Amino acid sequence: MSNQLSLTSRSVQGKKLKALRAAGQIPSVIYGDETPLLAASDYNATEKVLLAAGYHSPIELMLDGQPHLAIVKNISLDPVSRRIMNVEFQAVSADEVVEATTPIRIDGFDQSEAAKLHYTLMRVLEEIDVKAKPSELPQEIVVDGSKLATTEDRLTVADLQLPAGVELADKELDPATVVANVYDPAAEAAAREAEDTQPTAEAAPAEPAAEEKSE
Repeated sequence: MSNQLSLTSRSVQGKKLKALRAAGQIPSVIYGDETPLLAASDYNATEKVLLAAGYHSPIELMLDGQPHLAIVKNISLDPVSRRIMNVEFQAVSADEVVEATTPIRIDGFDQSEAAKLHYTLMRVLEEIDVKAKPSELPQEIVVDGSKLATTEDRLTVADLQLPAGVELADKELDPATVVANVYDPAAEAAAREAEDTQPTAEAAPAEPAAEEKSE
């Protein structure tokens, strides 16, 4: 397996984690057993593995020399420095079907008729939840954008190319849900300009009230 990470058990918690982070370690928790396992790993090695695996690829964790297959459950970042502060892993079985969030890649739009007309592709869905065994979880889900031609065209969930062994996690998700659509930025800009330059109708002066005749 390409994504491997060595960890060591830790006992420090709470405020003592500040010193652990200062020493170049990232605290983590491995869920899945009855008792969560507290661990720590080298910052640079952890960051490299997390960038490669994301939330969709299994990672082989070696905790004190013992293997644990897991996927990333959550990554906590410092709001200012954006450094990784804590990682939560979810232990999984190699034969267990698990859910994972997978990015969507639109392929071939540059060769489409819409691109030749200088239309713009607007993304609606960037990622989607899928179900598969850990070894079959895809790095990404591909959808073909080469056939987009007009501003009426769109890509939907039904167009997603799911690999063998992979299915959508949400069975109730409408296949017509839009993944991306096409718009003409020049036409929209012209419409906005015409709207801005259109003269506003002046209100007609009110007619003077008729004088009441005294009886």
